[in-house]
Amino acid sequence: MTLPARATTEALRELFPATPLQRNDFLSARYDADIWLKREDLTPVRSYKLRGAFNAMRKVRARQPDQRRFVCASAGNHAQGVAFACRHFGVEGVIFMPVTTPQQKIDKTRVFGGDNVRIELTGDYFDQTLAAAQAWCAAAQAHFLSPFDDPDVIEGQASVAVELLEQLGSAPDLVILPVGGGGLASGVTGYLREVAPGTAFRFVEPLGGASLSAALLEGAPTKLPKINSFVDGAAVARVGDNTFRMLSWVDRRDVLLAPEDRICVTMLEMLNHEGIVLEPAGALSVDVLPELAEEIRGKTVVCITSGGNFDFERLPEVKERAQRFAGLKKYFILRMPQRPGALREFLNLLGPDDDITRFEYLKKSARNFGSVLIGIETRSADGFARFTERMDAAGLAFRDITSDEALSEFLI
Repeated sequence: MTLPARATTEALRELFPATPLQRNDFLSARYDADIWLKREDLTPVRSYKLRGAFNAMRKVRARQPDQRRFVCASAGNHAQGVAFACRHFGVEGVIFMPVTTPQQKIDKTRVFGGDNVRIELTGDYFDQTLAAAQAWCAAAQAHFLSPFDDPDVIEGQASVAVELLEQLGSAPDLVILPVGGGGLASGVTGYLREVAPGTAFRFVEPLGGASLSAALLEGAPTKLPKINSFVDGAAVARVGDNTFRMLSWVDRRDVLLAPEDRICVTMLEMLNHEGIVLEPAGALSVDVLPELAEEIRGKTVVCITSGGNFDFERLPEVKERAQRFAGLKKYFILRMPQRPGALREFLNLLGPDDDITRFEYLKKSARNFGSVLIGIETRSADGFARFTERMDAAGLAFRDITSDEALSEFLI
């Protein structure tokens, strides 16, 4: 992969300069290590996906000069990368997106593709969108651009490794990679294992989309029965066949799982401390640093921040999830007596730092007790232990529903 990856990297300079490799003083001081961020969130489309889309399109056009129609199915970064590449090469792109795709992502894809791109909205779920795209592609004799499971796409993603090695000037001790379908991880490790065999790797998947972990456990790509789509840039139900062949050597112990709510803590910290806007998938490599603190002390570490396509309309949800993970916000359902003074007695149970953020109560006729939904923020997670002790002592029946996945859909 060494020579093709270098040639791809050189060709990419037609589109954009190498993304920065930045030493992060904040993280380096915290972990007593030399920590660098490979800023893939600073490509023209704010993710590394442009690399693979460009290279695949370049290779197809070299093999089939008459091929001028390309198709993809995506609701996110891959769509934007394909759109940008279509405009660059002056070819037609047909991009299939689910009907449920946020308007912001549709608009950005149109901006990147201009008149070269047509967007087709079809299907409520991605599987339906993918099937429609592949059927249209076959009928139109177009070329389908896979988001990750294509050797040319993988070769394009390997350019990340070429750049970081040239920018750093020496091989890092450790590279931390996010994993979704496996294209980025396959490309980067494929190159570095050849030219920097002393470099170690850690891989990070969202807890609700651990397709590489499942494949390593089973010895083959396995479709997850359910995924959590919050980390939309990495929540993939099945790792690719080609990518798994290139990652089958990975030790399962080197694949770390990042809880979705904890990722939100990392996103807010990078935004507030460093002014760096990362999407959930883009924060994965930084999110696991606390787990690796002892291992990385005194070492040179490169974290691939894979994307920064974050819609700020999601910021309230990110803050909510971060507070819940930190134990600073909880939701309870209380069974409260329906009598005068009951609410006042309950309010007296709150501590000085407890703040009610949500309160829903509907008095029921001909009943002795009513149900109350209440959301509470506090400054210290320890405050909730004292609060629940006071509720127990007062004889209040209550249920903590903060971690109830089904109910949380209604709360956020």
